[in-house]
Amino acid sequence: MRYFVSGEQQRKLLLNALVLMFLAYILLLWVSNAMMYFHRMGLTAESVMTYYCGNEDQFIPAKSYDGMLEVLHFHLFSMGMLAVTLTHLMLMTEFSTRLKIWLSGLTFFSAITEELAGWLVRFVHPLFAYFKIGMFITLELSLFMLIVTVALSLVRARIQIKINVQN
Repeated sequence: MRYFVSGEQQRKLLLNALVLMFLAYILLLWVSNAMMYFHRMGLTAESVMTYYCGNEDQFIPAKSYDGMLEVLHFHLFSMGMLAVTLTHLMLMTEFSTRLKIWLSGLTFFSAITEELAGWLVRFVHPLFAYFKIGMFITLELSLFMLIVTVALSLVRARIQIKINVQN
């Protein structure tokens, strides 16, 4: 990450390419996350309530405590690592400090609350389904914004190098 701070990103084409490939990989992860969500439920409170609380008429069982705990355990680690990696890359860009703080905080907040929202739907009250939907959308948007800001920073640095070489 020191290459962002020292300006080496302007001289390290391979390193830039690797970070851009990483971002492309994360973009695929982002798409698959949305696909999994929409495979299981939609952006309606009823679909979220059915997924977590079950539906006897449709023979859909409620999510179990053990099953949800297992998913939470894995997701807390993986989403934390994803958030810290993307925010770390974004912190090294030339974007404003205000944007960096806002986007970092939003990403961590939405990652944690999106994971916990399912628990609220299942064990507190089904109307937390609206909160779950909101946090899913917020998480997806914040991750996408992180991917875009880092990619734009790398592309912008590469364009500036070409302009400087031509002059």
